[in-house]
Amino acid sequence: MAEAKFERHRQPWTQDEIQKLHTFAKKGMALKAIAKALTRSEESVKTRAKEDSLNIAKLR
Repeated sequence: MAEAKFERHRQPWTQDEIQKLHTFAKKGMALKAIAKALTRSEESVKTRAKEDSLNIAKLR
């Protein structure tokens, strides 16, 4: 299977996306689910969460 292509590659985060990331993290959503909801790569979500000192739930 070919890897998924991310249309949002290297795009800056919007305030709305950052707010959603904080909300999802507080709800305890898994990294994979957050990435899918924001149409971002897991690595991108992980990096942004680290910048904002957020804890992302482990895969469930």
